[in-house]
Amino acid sequence: MNKFVCSSLLFTGICLLAGCQGVVAPNSSQSTTGSGGGGGGTTTVALTVTVTGTGSVTSSPNGISCPGTCTAQFNPNTIVTLSETATSGATFGGWSGSCTGMATCSFTITAASSVTALFNAANLQSLNHIIIFAQENRSFDHYFGYLRQYWKNNGIADQSFDGLPQFNPTSGAAPLQGPAPSLPGCDPTNPNGPTICTPDTSVTVPSFHMQSVCTEELSPFWDEAHVDWNYADPTGPTSPLNGFVIAGATDARQYPGGPVNDVNGYRTMGYFTDADLNYYYFMASSFATSDRWFAPMMSRTQLNRAFLLAATSGGYAYPPGSNSSDSQPLSATPIFEALQNAGITWKIYVNSDGTGCADTDSSCLIQHSYLNLFTYYSTVTASSTLLQNIASVNQYKNDVANGTLPQVALIEPASDAGLDEHPSDSDQYPVNIQDGANYVSGLINALMTSPSWKDSALIFTYDEPGGFYDHQPPQPAAIPDQYAYPIDLQTNDACDGLNATSGVCSFAMTGYRIPMFVVSPFAKKNYVSHTIYDSTAILTLIEKRFGLAALTARDKAQPDMSTDFFDFSAPWATPPSPPAQTTGGTCSIAAPTP
Repeated sequence: MNKFVCSSLLFTGICLLAGCQGVVAPNSSQSTTGSGGGGGGTTTVALTVTVTGTGSVTSSPNGISCPGTCTAQFNPNTIVTLSETATSGATFGGWSGSCTGMATCSFTITAASSVTALFNAANLQSLNHIIIFAQENRSFDHYFGYLRQYWKNNGIADQSFDGLPQFNPTSGAAPLQGPAPSLPGCDPTNPNGPTICTPDTSVTVPSFHMQSVCTEELSPFWDEAHVDWNYADPTGPTSPLNGFVIAGATDARQYPGGPVNDVNGYRTMGYFTDADLNYYYFMASSFATSDRWFAPMMSRTQLNRAFLLAATSGGYAYPPGSNSSDSQPLSATPIFEALQNAGITWKIYVNSDGTGCADTDSSCLIQHSYLNLFTYYSTVTASSTLLQNIASVNQYKNDVANGTLPQVALIEPASDAGLDEHPSDSDQYPVNIQDGANYVSGLINALMTSPSWKDSALIFTYDEPGGFYDHQPPQPAAIPDQYAYPIDLQTNDACDGLNATSGVCSFAMTGYRIPMFVVSPFAKKNYVSHTIYDSTAILTLIEKRFGLAALTARDKAQPDMSTDFFDFSAPWATPPSPPAQTTGGTCSIAAPTP
């Protein structure tokens, strides 16, 4: 004899042949159905689903199919899986009851149960998870200067995009085509040549395609960044951006332990294309990107990462304690302390490879997090509860797969594993950008193919430009706090003694442009923002989403990313399928030839 199932909405008692689990008994939490020739019975249990907002829920096995509220009966110990569908203009906000969170609702029903599915209106509240991911030391022109040519080569509609001028079209959206940038090089006849690059305008170094995916490092430090600004007047008001080669060459000639290979600073003018970074070119073209996204200040990694986490460097132009008698960590409030105080969940994910840390040893992993710049680091290390927020990158993969991401997350660069894309600081261990991009692709793809995708945003960027050329100058910015001028400049440093409260010698200026793109089902498709931001805008986005106060005047002054990079009313139905990152490019740290 066939078994029967009743639709949860068929309160008339009409049943549908389905060979399924049992028979609906409306308005009852349990019922008994006949079986076989009528001997004995089977007790069923009720599942009630309530849909809040505009959406619907269906079940497997069949039975639940409704907006509003509906009930169906299932045999005890049946595995019931619920699937949600948001209507246009709404997004799924999560389960409560017998299921919680954002992951697929699937459970074994043993007794009468209830589940609520929440659907939200399409707005910033649709984002339940924001992930920050910043790699190391690459400029905008260096990585994405070729992007407009990539569009042309691949039939992607052109739009305004301010990359390297030689790749702009001759007509259409501005900016239009211009000559390839070319900067003054070093005077080969100058007697100081072995240790100092004396500018020679008759020796020029043009923008060129890098032939190696491994590059010797450059200095993005305070002094070199100001030489980049204007080698003839590093503290002045005008910025011809003519000093990149000179700064790169001088730094190479004075490198600790002896000069590096590229003593002429040619690598400062190199750029990469989609032949080298096909994954990044695809992602920046598919999602939302920006040609006006700047590092927060004109100095090195630690200071820009302090801004990324707390919207200030606490007045430092050098890493705290490295060039000053003050060796104390920053007392500024990092975003994770603010989140903790507000009851917002957070995690910092660290790649354990090369660190000597076990994946489960949070007290070891945290030592490889830039949270160590702040006094809050000591608070976290002293608390077994807070240390649970420090996890491995493998845990990140589990969290995205299981729908257990925190509300805010940071992925630290995998520097100890050589996967952070930082230019090579050792001839013995060259860093390959394709290996780094391939690593990044694995983490982003894991998000896009997981249950966490539907309500997440990952903002991918770089901490600072690393001394590589960019043709746009730093921009005026809000002074973050009481520190308008660096507290730790030394004699003969650029700006020493000027006590400036505006301009290039103060914290009222960003750093140079860096690459970025936003990965989210709500990110605008193939979109380029031309609004000026620095990366503290990520903090502003987090603060707006979770109702937090600004950390400093810098993040308070940032434009609103949520109304620029996102369209919450038109989410991606399915994420795009990016190509596998190309690997196997030539890895050489020999001096390049322009």
